[in-house]
Amino acid sequence: MTQTRENRLARVGLRLSAWFERWFPDAFALALLVVVIVFLASLTIGASPTQAADWFGAGFWDLVPFTMQMAMILVTGYVAATSPPIHRAIQAMASWPRTQKSAIAWVAVFSMLSSLVSWSFSLVCSGLLAREVAQRVSTADYRALGAAAYLGVGSVWALGLSSSAALIMATPTSLPPSLLAISGAIPLNHTLLLWQSALMAVVLIVLSTVIAVYSAPRPEHAVTMSRMGVIPAPVRGSSPSVEHPGEWLEHSPLLTIAVGSLGYSTWREVHANGAPVLLQLNRYIFLFLMVGLLLHWRPRSFVRAVSDAVPSVGGVLVQYPLYAGAVGIMTESGLASRLAHGFVAVSNEHTFLVLVGIYSAALGVFIPSAGARWLVEAPYVLANLIHPFWMLPLPGILGIKARDILGYCALQFAVHVPVVLLLVWALNYTLQ
Repeated sequence: MTQTRENRLARVGLRLSAWFERWFPDAFALALLVVVIVFLASLTIGASPTQAADWFGAGFWDLVPFTMQMAMILVTGYVAATSPPIHRAIQAMASWPRTQKSAIAWVAVFSMLSSLVSWSFSLVCSGLLAREVAQRVSTADYRALGAAAYLGVGSVWALGLSSSAALIMATPTSLPPSLLAISGAIPLNHTLLLWQSALMAVVLIVLSTVIAVYSAPRPEHAVTMSRMGVIPAPVRGSSPSVEHPGEWLEHSPLLTIAVGSLGYSTWREVHANGAPVLLQLNRYIFLFLMVGLLLHWRPRSFVRAVSDAVPSVGGVLVQYPLYAGAVGIMTESGLASRLAHGFVAVSNEHTFLVLVGIYSAALGVFIPSAGARWLVEAPYVLANLIHPFWMLPLPGILGIKARDILGYCALQFAVHVPVVLLLVWALNYTLQ
């Protein structure tokens, strides 16, 4: 890529970053705005205010089990990522890059590859890695590093093992009866484990890395960690010494070993019975809980990590019910049905998936949960790039605001949309 193109892409990134910093609301304000927009839209198609309010209240609690599952995924991923062994590994990996380009590329690739294992683990680990890298490569643009750390959740996570939509579709008990009657349970070998999914992941990883590297401003124009006034708080070290006899068990690994062994026995029994061990959301959460417990080794260290993770869950606990209420209005008023039928009416066998992808990405701006949408596997992740909902843990780790990195994410979004829709359209023919 020539210097001119690099500068042009960087200028676009800077302009988008400035616009989002000035105009974009935070995640909770956006959630409230979504409820108001959906409420008003339902009135335009014949619903009364009382009906819409009733639907909002009824739908408010529909996603409580799923909300708990998402909160647990976030907490267990955070706990594993902040364990002493993982943190030491992050510090070692942060010493590899020497320039801004290599720093951004390394954070981006790590974020996307780790998100294929766990989106929450990736979000936390990538944030910690970006923070450590920024301290070593002091000339790197901190906003670009933060955006690179978000690329896993923003681009490819739903093609990995923690895809909430794919895991829910593989878990009959997590599906609403109406949906289960139509589709049945769909195992992962029909979604995530297809070669088409792997191809899409590879394309997006390469494309996203190139954009991340060349959209960052040159070092002399970079907004570094020090310029942003960020003084990162260190990850907590080892637990304090035992002061009272009653604290001995909290600092001893004996209970960790006992419960970890019990968890391993449970896991082995599930596997021995022929059940695919990662095909259900609850099993996935169970695995990360046990791994996090063992990595922290002592109960006190584990509990401290859970306490540190709780603030990042607040957005999920508060905003999910709001989005569930909005979904209730859309469903009961017929708004969702009208939108869906409108896309079906103007599509055919060649354009259906592309139009559903556009519909899904647009809907994702209003309903950020992939599990709440249960739509086409790849396109629904697009809206994550411009929605601050899933960024919630990252700004806290980096010491910035979500709007500081949304400009660079929006640039990724603008490039991803045509590429992903083209891939969805083309790969559709390989599934027939």
